[in-house]
Amino acid sequence: MVEVVTFGCRINSFEAEVLKEKFKNTDNLIIVNTCAVTGEAERQCRQAVRKLRKENPEAKIIVTGCAAQINAAKFADMEEVDLVLGNKEKAELEKYLDGDVTEKSIVGDIFSYDDYDHYVITGFEGRQRAFVQIQQGCDHRCTYCIIPFARGNNRSVPEAEIMGQIKILLAQGFKEICLTGVDACSYKPSFSVLVKHILEQFPDLPSLQFGSLDPAAVDDDFVKLVGKYKNIYPHFHLSVQSGDNLVLKRMGRRHSREDVIKLCAKIRAVRPEATFGADFICGFPTETSEAFENTCKLVQEAGIGKLHVFPYSERPGTPAARMPQIDMEERRRRAKILRELSKEE
Repeated sequence: MVEVVTFGCRINSFEAEVLKEKFKNTDNLIIVNTCAVTGEAERQCRQAVRKLRKENPEAKIIVTGCAAQINAAKFADMEEVDLVLGNKEKAELEKYLDGDVTEKSIVGDIFSYDDYDHYVITGFEGRQRAFVQIQQGCDHRCTYCIIPFARGNNRSVPEAEIMGQIKILLAQGFKEICLTGVDACSYKPSFSVLVKHILEQFPDLPSLQFGSLDPAAVDDDFVKLVGKYKNIYPHFHLSVQSGDNLVLKRMGRRHSREDVIKLCAKIRAVRPEATFGADFICGFPTETSEAFENTCKLVQEAGIGKLHVFPYSERPGTPAARMPQIDMEERRRRAKILRELSKEE
């Protein structure tokens, strides 16, 4: 039986289920689906590979995912690794598993990949909630983020295929469907229209949920849907990152602190029971004490209860890594303060 070891985001969790289904009858195979969101995440992936090799000396270890796409050579240089595949190649991993492969690293240009991954799965092992991937890649360039270079440009799954996937999962008894993507709100032609069509086609769907939502891309049409359809689960996780406008500008984000406050107020106006979570980065380069205080104030002003807080971690190859850095201890101190504002929901 295949072992799939997954790091990082919901997209990777979705892909892990795909890989488990594809290779469920394959023995002595370990697939490591890596994350590259921070340098620390990549280090943890390499550490896990070493541990897996020690525990499974006879297994074939294939490393794929975002860290493999970004830093293929680092993984190929590891004696514990048998094969390194990029994110494009991951979608057709069986070709490299069964074929006569002479290279140790096969990682193509992700920006030349203008297709989407044709994944259809029948379930999620041990989960009540099923993730449905609606898009891949990202056209934005936040200064701290390497992920567009790991996942490529924005590519949307056709609506008909999304509907087909949801139908399969509902038939399997799943009651919670979560739409996910690298930049889900940038689904083309329209995220709001997709959500509307899902709710119209599956009126008995008990709970429709969403991964991380971009405050700059959530439009009034989406807010109206939240008010109209009570099977939209009333918890919304926002990719906020900072509550200071200058820091947000330096991050390359497309929203302001005022946008976040207004969005939360709009959703509460149509669903008073709505709750909110958000991602925040503490200690981003040049973040002053006053800027950090603005983030703390935003949490209170927007009424954000569940916080995912990360001390800023340099990601080599990003513009932010070249900016003046804040001492790591100070980043951690700020992160600790912000986490204490989080309320369990």
